Amino acid sequence: MRFLKPYIMSKKLLFNFSILLCSAFLINASFFTIPRTNASLKNNEFLLEYLSIKYPDHSFENFIYVGVKRQELDLYLNGNHVISYPVSTSTHGAGTKAGSDMTPIGLHKIKEKFGSGVPIGGILKARKYTGNIASIQTNPITTGKDAITTRILTLEGLENGINKGGELDSFGRHIYIHGTAEEGLIGQPASHGCVRMKNKDIIDLFNRVDKGLTVVILNN
Repeated sequence: MRFLKPYIMSKKLLFNFSILLCSAFLINASFFTIPRTNASLKNNEFLLEYLSIKYPDHSFENFIYVGVKRQELDLYLNGNHVISYPVSTSTHGAGTKAGSDMTPIGLHKIKEKFGSGVPIGGILKARKYTGNIASIQTNPITTGKDAITTRILTLEGLENGINKGGELDSFGRHIYIHGTAEEGLIGQPASHGCVRMKNKDIIDLFNRVDKGLTVVILNN
């Protein structure tokens, strides 16, 4: 037994050291997680405050926010952030210049929803299912085709002279939120003005939102 004591003691020391190490890891993990959560809440509060100042006559309880520089779409319901999706906006940037193929900025609403029941990857033309299924490219390369797939949310501009009326009209320009066959390019500018999403993501968003929902696009 005398010879076993050092061995037993070393096992106890090793066990105690392991407990301390795990505790330190959990404390540090909590330390780093909490500020990220608080930062996220602060960002949401800042966005809601900014929108209430910029559009004082509009309610922002339920809306979609598209951040062009972040290449991200965020859904807010009942004043709370629900989910984020990566997107692709125009390769020409964001703006209101006529004939620019830019993604329009400002206040919009979902005018119509198309594609309910269309299989994933189904190609839509003139907002109707063609019966064809796109080959989804998951590598970051262009297919040379601007296929609109799976689901469409059409956007109507609400700001005269910015995204409503004449050549600047978002609805007249056929600006959509839609699925794409070029999923590998999602997360970077790749469209001709629309907001592209991965096919599973546009189905998920489509099922969560209704016609008339506010959509704000900002070149943040």
